[in-house]
Amino acid sequence: MDRKDEIIRLQNRILHEYAQHELKMIGNDLWGKPADPKVKRLHEKVADITAEAPQAQAADVKKTEDSAAPEEKQTPPENIEDLKKELHGYIGLNLIKDEVESLINWIEICKQRKAFDLPTPELSLHMVFSGNPGTGKTMIARLMARIYHSLGILSKGQLVEVDRSGLVAGYVGQTAGKTTEVIKKALGGVLFIDEAYTLINKSENDFGQEAVDTILKAMEDNRDDLVVIVAGYTELMEEFIHSNPGLESRFNRFMHFPDYTIDEMLAIFDMRCGQSGYLVADNARDELQKILEEKSQDIGGFGNARGVRNLFEKAIAEQADRLAASDAPLTKELLMTLTEEDINAAAEKA
Repeated sequence: MDRKDEIIRLQNRILHEYAQHELKMIGNDLWGKPADPKVKRLHEKVADITAEAPQAQAADVKKTEDSAAPEEKQTPPENIEDLKKELHGYIGLNLIKDEVESLINWIEICKQRKAFDLPTPELSLHMVFSGNPGTGKTMIARLMARIYHSLGILSKGQLVEVDRSGLVAGYVGQTAGKTTEVIKKALGGVLFIDEAYTLINKSENDFGQEAVDTILKAMEDNRDDLVVIVAGYTELMEEFIHSNPGLESRFNRFMHFPDYTIDEMLAIFDMRCGQSGYLVADNARDELQKILEEKSQDIGGFGNARGVRNLFEKAIAEQADRLAASDAPLTKELLMTLTEEDINAAAEKA
């Protein structure tokens, strides 16, 4: 195995550990947690690179698979104060944090009123999330599932994420069955429908409306153990909700997710570095800020936090190529540092 292959293999192991950590904590995307100790240990070993036997690599894979298995089991409700702390640990999203906190307070007060046999309004917990890609909609939907589980609203608290392709079939009579199967998986948790507006106004022979009708019926039949969150671009989501009286009556909670500021995107990049054991060289920070300012001019194309993630992943790949081409001895500091060269090269591909 040559030097470049070894560096790439180690980088892939680091990214794999990082991905497993995020899936275990909150899923795909994101923020607010300290670096995984396993990732730190990997970096500490890198300076003394040695070839590993194939059976050792196989053992690593098996260990990862075994550790992921318990995730499939139903988890007990989490402490609501811990979930609030996690919420407020996210970067940006200040208005969303306030709205979620207010919703939690409202649910808890309703529960107390019910305990004293006082009248309580019917809990309508279905939501519309609007905003550009990469603004944290999926992340907050996942957290809401856990919050509802913690508060006793949902029995399981899982998130089932789907888009049009997961609901709509190509032939008459198939869409209802396909949508029903998705709903069954979501019972006890949150059904998160991304780009929900694609379910309407396609053509006369389109079956998106059949999926909508099936979802509306399921929301009525399972009102005590199913929450539906629909998401997408702001204007298109307004059109979607107003396209059907049934949607208007069931979705009356709206949360708008603003684009991240440049400072927030810098903080997200730093957080990803910290989680994975990297750091940005001092002389590269100004260049990173300049790149983010340029990329954010096309925020829809760049994708907010999603764009930051892609930029980070490309930067560490560029770093691996640069180190592999160098004859300098590998040190922990070299392996952790992202230079201006790495970031510029990543920006050209992001």
